[in-house]
Amino acid sequence: MPRRAYAGGMATATALPLFHLYGDPPDDQAFDFIHVETIASRSSVHDWLIRAHRHRNLFQVLLIERGGGEMTFEAATFPFSAPAAILVPPTTAHGFRFHPDITDGWVVSFTEDVAAALGERSGDSLKRLKALAAEPVIPLASSGETRRLSTLCGELHEESFLAREGFRLAMRGLLALIAIEVARLAASRARSGVVTLAPADATVDALRRLVEEHFRKERLIRFYADALAMTPDRLNDHVKHATGVTAGHLIRQRVLTEAKRELVFTGRPIHDISYDLGFADQSHFARFFRKQTAMTPQEFREGRGG
Repeated sequence: MPRRAYAGGMATATALPLFHLYGDPPDDQAFDFIHVETIASRSSVHDWLIRAHRHRNLFQVLLIERGGGEMTFEAATFPFSAPAAILVPPTTAHGFRFHPDITDGWVVSFTEDVAAALGERSGDSLKRLKALAAEPVIPLASSGETRRLSTLCGELHEESFLAREGFRLAMRGLLALIAIEVARLAASRARSGVVTLAPADATVDALRRLVEEHFRKERLIRFYADALAMTPDRLNDHVKHATGVTAGHLIRQRVLTEAKRELVFTGRPIHDISYDLGFADQSHFARFFRKQTAMTPQEFREGRGG
């Protein structure tokens, strides 16, 4: 799906908010959490605008049954229309501008630990959703696909609302079916050459967690290799085999992602951003950014709504 410049109307002058559910304070202790609601129930009270934000430990699956809108996904935006599924992994900057009084469907949110409790097969499907979310919008080709997902989301909502005996187990089972259905649809898309379905890799997952924790101060591969009890060459080879890029590339891309977030979603001076990301000075940061994007930080900020 084509992406275009960031829509300035979704930007804010403050740091990118971190929520549990949108509008709720972060909950670092959230565990075994599954939540389902209609898109309209939360969006309508916010004038159908969900401003750019993040969730620390929530994965979300949206089913767009009617209408459409525009999605912010990190520093890019693109339109979407029903019927479609949208995947939002934890920590990703995202926001939505829905068509008012038209758009509806479901939002299913769950903490990552839920995946581990679902069993091997469904757990694998949920892990794959993270890789698939690199291209977050999955168009649904038929009314049957939409009905299937809509029915599962409705049953999930009913189990949550009625809270009958065994409802937690029933919710895990329904969530597993939703995840499997979305993964199958994405796999179908993959066979057309749009997406590659790759199984999760434990070493790459561990590296990503370490990078998330330390990227502001640590960029040397040796630091991460030591933490994973590997040599730098072995780590690079392993990551390259599993993902097609080096460990160094993953580290640089995480720094770049944070730089883009700060440039687009905040009004902080560029020299403050550079120091916060561990660069010795603003010129060093500018060289890094231009090498990765062929743009200066200021050019990038101005091109995404200023």
